[in-house]
Amino acid sequence: MASEQQDTIEVPAIGRSRHMVDEILAEADIQVNGDRPWDIQVHREEALDEIVARHSMGLGETYMRGDWDVQALDQFVYKILEADLGRHAKTWRYAWRYLRSFLINLQSRRRAFEVGEHHYDLGNEFYTGMLDNRLTYSCGYWKDAQTLDEAQEAKLDLICRKLQLEPGMRLLDIGCGWGSLIGYAAQKYQVECVGVTISREQRAYVSERYANLPITVSLQDYRMLDEPFDRIASVGMFEHVGRKNHRAFMEVAKRCLKKDGTLLLHTIGKARPANTDPWIEKYIFPNGEIPAATQITKAAQDLLTLEDLHNFGPDYDKTLMAWHKNFEENWPRFADRYGRRFYRMWRYYLLFCAATFRVRRVQLWQWMLSKNRVGGVERIC
Repeated sequence: MASEQQDTIEVPAIGRSRHMVDEILAEADIQVNGDRPWDIQVHREEALDEIVARHSMGLGETYMRGDWDVQALDQFVYKILEADLGRHAKTWRYAWRYLRSFLINLQSRRRAFEVGEHHYDLGNEFYTGMLDNRLTYSCGYWKDAQTLDEAQEAKLDLICRKLQLEPGMRLLDIGCGWGSLIGYAAQKYQVECVGVTISREQRAYVSERYANLPITVSLQDYRMLDEPFDRIASVGMFEHVGRKNHRAFMEVAKRCLKKDGTLLLHTIGKARPANTDPWIEKYIFPNGEIPAATQITKAAQDLLTLEDLHNFGPDYDKTLMAWHKNFEENWPRFADRYGRRFYRMWRYYLLFCAATFRVRRVQLWQWMLSKNRVGGVERIC
């Protein structure tokens, strides 16, 4: 009797989850254990309970454990987002996360180095296997490009032309990464460059690779900057600033720009303020927060003048798929060091993000802002 009673409790519970998942995924034309590239193959039925209960977090964590697979993971996620299956989630579950971003400064000076240690310090060799030959870890510009290297060089040159760089100018790169922009600007436009980063691995790489160029890189929080520059760029860093610090970032830019200086802000963006996906925040970018357009304009109000806004969000889909291709091809070099769980986590991250740009849930913006500019800036794109 006890055994029969236990069966009547457990089996229907799994059955209810399976039935619910079947119904919800059908709205996105996805089948459980179907034979199409975007159909999910479930290896452990209990994983469905976790997905139903924990939504995005459950989906990501069960994938990391190997509880399910899908041949075309990017297409699977794209279909989920396109069908807006997130509306089935109980939004009250994430109310604390939304409230937390208002109550707590998740990107305070004390927390500033967390993402560098967690994400960017994985090892320069690892990123060399995934990125282009300049190690540019931001969206490429694919307008006339055929390869990842071409797209990234086109993006770097686009930035330099928008900033109207001239020999002898001083360029500040806030969040300089592995130095792709400052290296390119110093080589091609003969400018003196200063970069700031929160990653020790990145600083070491830049110092070695560009030792013969007029480039200085500091390991510091951007809020400590206080020296004059002709131009400022920030490429793929503003997503780590957070809503409580947007205004402080713009104040730093105004403080450091010379009278007729300009700022180019290259950032992922959303149509309206929203939480970061909980799985992405936990496993990929701690304390990250994608800004909304209204938040950026409010932060710059009465400090800097918006001169131009350029959106090429679809190019990030192509960039992420190119990174994924490189990652898969080079993974055998890193498999013993990072392990299978990391492989599945990183694969999920790249293909999940590619799908979000493909469905246009998020965008890629380049903002041009000026300080005391008379007559605006030249539009180049």
